[in-house]
Amino acid sequence: MSVIESTTRPHGQDRYTISEVAALTGLTAHTLRWYERIGLMPHVDRSHTGQRRFAQRDLDWLAFVGKLRLTGMPVAAMVRYAELVREGDHTRDERRELLETTRRDVLSRIGELQDALAVLDIKISHYGNHPNQCGGPTS
Repeated sequence: MSVIESTTRPHGQDRYTISEVAALTGLTAHTLRWYERIGLMPHVDRSHTGQRRFAQRDLDWLAFVGKLRLTGMPVAAMVRYAELVREGDHTRDERRELLETTRRDVLSRIGELQDALAVLDIKISHYGNHPNQCGGPTS
């Protein structure tokens, strides 16, 4: 369970200040404002004094955006995805294609990382079996 999931408040009390959201997500207030400005965040409600009041749905969205960031999806693609979500159900196919493209990229990176891990394992094994040998530039 993520930090965001474990902080659900009782129904009707799911309003969070920007500093609370920053603490829950690890994002800075500056980043949260930037996400809103570039269109990555949906409209965030405001209090009567103009302070942002994030809802649980906003925290859920931020958790999803965090996963997209981990995939390496470019910010422009994330913004495009957010725009498509706001446009409605008729964009489902385009949203799916964006996610499928990102999935293919992730699988490719996983393959590259597995290859790199195999090389590291070989090297570690080499040093484990021959602690006093030094080789050439590939050692």
